[in-house]
Amino acid sequence: MRDKIVVITGASTGIGAAVAELVAQRGGTVVIAARREAELRAVAGRCGGRAHPIVADLTVRAEVRRVVEESLARFGRIDVWVNNVGRGITRPPSQLTDEDLDEMMLVNVKSALYGMQEILPHFKQRGTGQVINISSMLGRIPYVMFRSAYNGAKHFLNALTASFRTEVEQTHPGIQFTLVSPGVVRTEFGHNALHGGPDSRKLPDSQSAEEVASVIADLIEHPKPDLYTRAGWHDRVVAYYAGLGQDP
Repeated sequence: MRDKIVVITGASTGIGAAVAELVAQRGGTVVIAARREAELRAVAGRCGGRAHPIVADLTVRAEVRRVVEESLARFGRIDVWVNNVGRGITRPPSQLTDEDLDEMMLVNVKSALYGMQEILPHFKQRGTGQVINISSMLGRIPYVMFRSAYNGAKHFLNALTASFRTEVEQTHPGIQFTLVSPGVVRTEFGHNALHGGPDSRKLPDSQSAEEVASVIADLIEHPKPDLYTRAGWHDRVVAYYAGLGQDP
């Protein structure tokens, strides 16, 4: 981890903030990007001088490109790019609107697509690099009905990550694409969901943002293509599809 340059999007709170603080503790340098300036600067203040905050809207491609360019201008390279921007929704599928779908795709899929596409030329030039996409258990098993379009967006992100990996590894095997699937995390996710919803901090069978951050930090030090943030969750996915008479 020491001396790695790690860009983390959606880093003003929750998982992104926890990852930034842990990477800094382990000796890395973080570029933290998000829209909320005050919260972002507070996170930077907890990183012991090892964080560079950039206020940006990661759902806008030009803003993502600016984060890449500013990071390279300041540090000369980027080693890891963490796509962590995301937002939930509370609406059953029968009631979804065009606007609901557009918002879920923009925040959960397009922000990650922009990140992967904008950092890829730099990684190809260096012949190395790692993209970490933060997905969800709901991208594996759509077991929370009212998250509907969020479930679908995370399924899309999973497929997109695998497709990038297949494409890039043919010519640049040193570039890695990692998918991380947390379950319920005790953050403001539920509170901030489109159309409101239950508070994730009060739900059972949850993890802290710090627990998830530890998994992600370990992946930076020891990369793998795909990882759940809690033991036994892979078995839950297998059991779900077995119950449908399918392989996962």
